[in-house]
Amino acid sequence: MRLEYFLLIDRIVELKLDDKTIRTEAKVPTTSTIFEGHFPGHPLMPGVLLLEAMAQTSGWLTIGITKFTRMPFLAAFKEAKLRSFVAPGQSLSLSAKLLHEGSGYAVTKADIRCAGKLTCNAEITFRLVEFPNAEFRASMEKMAAILEFPMGTLAHG
Repeated sequence: MRLEYFLLIDRIVELKLDDKTIRTEAKVPTTSTIFEGHFPGHPLMPGVLLLEAMAQTSGWLTIGITKFTRMPFLAAFKEAKLRSFVAPGQSLSLSAKLLHEGSGYAVTKADIRCAGKLTCNAEITFRLVEFPNAEFRASMEKMAAILEFPMGTLAHG
């Protein structure tokens, strides 16, 4: 994770367009200025950033499903549950499944697991729009490469 850049997943592990699923992973940094305030002497990953990590995972799934033609923008969380604490240094396994895509929206169900244990989950809604400009799309393509997004799946899925 690169918290200072709001990059909350490290890599895409698997993207299955036929199943409409994705798996990503992230390692919570051992040090960050965020932990200085959240909380002094008892550092914990903020729940809102765990929700964002699930949204980023779901967003990459949606980009794959739409074959890199639409950008998902977060619209809503539903039934979000933060089930246990996440500490600095923990490894996160994230997954999402597309429930609906159409009419300019997408809905996913996402979760995070630490050491196999369900840590948090939510249903997430996105507004899908065309990429606002070529520069923005190019920056997303660069990020896709960093995250090891399997561009080859877009031709097959």
